[in-house]
Amino acid sequence: MSGTNTKVTLIGKRQAMIGAEFVFLGTSTECKNCKLRKTCMNLDAGRRYVITGLRNVQHECPVHESGATVVEVMEAPIVAAIDVKRALKGAKISFEMPKCDEKMCRAYDCCHPAGLQNGDKCTIVKVVGEMPEHDCKRSLKLAELKRSTS
Repeated sequence: MSGTNTKVTLIGKRQAMIGAEFVFLGTSTECKNCKLRKTCMNLDAGRRYVITGLRNVQHECPVHESGATVVEVMEAPIVAAIDVKRALKGAKISFEMPKCDEKMCRAYDCCHPAGLQNGDKCTIVKVVGEMPEHDCKRSLKLAELKRSTS
């Protein structure tokens, strides 16, 4: 499944499954002298990706015990909590995490989703629905967001 937003990279052989999602954490010290570093480290740290294709090419890897496989990935849509007034399918928004430190709140991960950062320009792909029960007084809906990369 090649496309304009698709990138070719390497991932551990055990993790290489179409549809698998991961957050790219960045470069590891073991990668410093690897000849495949530029292919493997071509993603943006802190972003969530989904594997869209597998290639039948494997490489030895100092990080992954069973080696690395060549895969095609794209940024994954992310489900996040959005103010109910902004939760409209097709709307273009600037994502802002709430100023909240209540890490024990049941909605914390929805309000602070891995893969999104403050100020990211996003499109609301669909409104997923109501938030699970949460502790804050804000009116929120769950929405699937796709980050604009341009």
